[in-house]
Amino acid sequence: MTADNSPDTSRTAPVCRPEDLPKVPLVLEGLSSRFIRDRRFIPLELKNNRLKVLMADPGDREAVEALSIALSADVRVYSGDGRMIDDYISRYYGQEAQDISEIIDKIDDVGPEFVDSGGEDVGHLKDLASEAPIIKLVNLLITRALESRASDIHIEPFEDELKIRYRIDGVLHEIETMPKKLQAAIVSRIKIMSRLNIAERRLPQDGRIRIRAGEKEIDLRVSTVPVLHGEGVVMRILDKEGVVIDLDRLGFSADILEQFRQLIRKPHGILLVTGPTGSGKTTTLYGALDKINTPDRKIITVEDPVEYQLKGVNQIQVKPAIGLTFATTLRHIVRQDPDVIMIGEIRDLETAEIAVQSALTGHMVFATLHTNDAPSAVTRLLDLGMESFLLSSTIRGILAQRLVRVICPNCRERDDSAFTIEERALFGLSADTVLYRGRGCETCTWTGYYGRQGVFELMAMDDELRRLVLRNADANELRQRARELGMKTLLEDGADKVRRGVTTLQEVFRVTQEA
Repeated sequence: MTADNSPDTSRTAPVCRPEDLPKVPLVLEGLSSRFIRDRRFIPLELKNNRLKVLMADPGDREAVEALSIALSADVRVYSGDGRMIDDYISRYYGQEAQDISEIIDKIDDVGPEFVDSGGEDVGHLKDLASEAPIIKLVNLLITRALESRASDIHIEPFEDELKIRYRIDGVLHEIETMPKKLQAAIVSRIKIMSRLNIAERRLPQDGRIRIRAGEKEIDLRVSTVPVLHGEGVVMRILDKEGVVIDLDRLGFSADILEQFRQLIRKPHGILLVTGPTGSGKTTTLYGALDKINTPDRKIITVEDPVEYQLKGVNQIQVKPAIGLTFATTLRHIVRQDPDVIMIGEIRDLETAEIAVQSALTGHMVFATLHTNDAPSAVTRLLDLGMESFLLSSTIRGILAQRLVRVICPNCRERDDSAFTIEERALFGLSADTVLYRGRGCETCTWTGYYGRQGVFELMAMDDELRRLVLRNADANELRQRARELGMKTLLEDGADKVRRGVTTLQEVFRVTQEA
């Protein structure tokens, strides 16, 4: 999308493609949905007093002048397919859509004393947070997040504005910027909903909101933290019915899935799942527990937090504030006679030692760890202070994973982008491999992607790998030997998904470049 440096709409307007549309609608104060519908345009971006708009009729000078005056901005016009514009407007600016700008107009000016930190009247804040427009505004933010398939809502205060962002399929998208005057009221409303102390702004707080959306019950895990210009709020959306805990649907290739199934059925030992935060480690372990959850097995998990409840599984939520840590909990649950133990995360030497001791005494232990790839997990445990002979005798396998966005099936098309031979070779793809992409449509909110799948790297331990661990071999040696045994790397598994048209080269590179 190339910019037009002149607001003169008589010139040929540059063309806007579906992928250039905002992933979630841009809402501007003073710009009503009715005006957008009547004039058939989409606001694309407002930066440095320059407004980019996509218009069905780029020659509508009257609308351009009205926008320029209303927003005091230099308007730059783009053209695009009329049907695409109408579909987008119908979805986000239709009669049934509530207009945030109209809600904002109804909210009384809070005044500077409720923007600056310190000295707020708590009673006034409660009154403010209980006003109908604020309640409506916060509910609308949550509703739109659910409609956009967001996993997190970020409310971020800055010096002169309040930014709202959604994380959709693992990627953050800025939705809108709100007036600074609403900051205290919005944050206070969320605190009241999650039963937090609205008077405490100096310390982080955690809470929970339970709402019903249609037939579904949704939990929102709320976290507030003091930042330079107020309090930052993140709401993690936990849709119990939306979580996929079926191993067959997580994106495993047939050979890796078969190996993984053999590992999770071992009678004792340790199975590690590694990757960065948000890479789906817990979901994979939930899927593994679901496969082996039978009446003849007792399964106990220790988690922080318990994100989803599993039927027939004893789940423990750690509470460090009262001394209920991973280590103290693990010491006691071994006496509960479990067959399988799941540890939410190995963070320190004490937890690692108890996990190893549990494996040595006949328990199967599942745990997560933060490393970039499978071989690095061994190095990480050695760095924590574990003895190599204990690791070599207890670790059964290590699964590294990432999540890639899946091409939207509704708008999937051939991608004729010019990837060089060198770029394709990096992924092991030949020059004639057909690539695909998502064009962008209403189904995927114009992102070109819908949902996510895992890319995996499974290192199953054999006698040679155990000998390497025993002599403190580094991650490179372990990786080389594992690949000789047939281990597929994250990059190679991602390349397979590109070949099958599941995802794009850009996505695989985005999530595997560190590995």
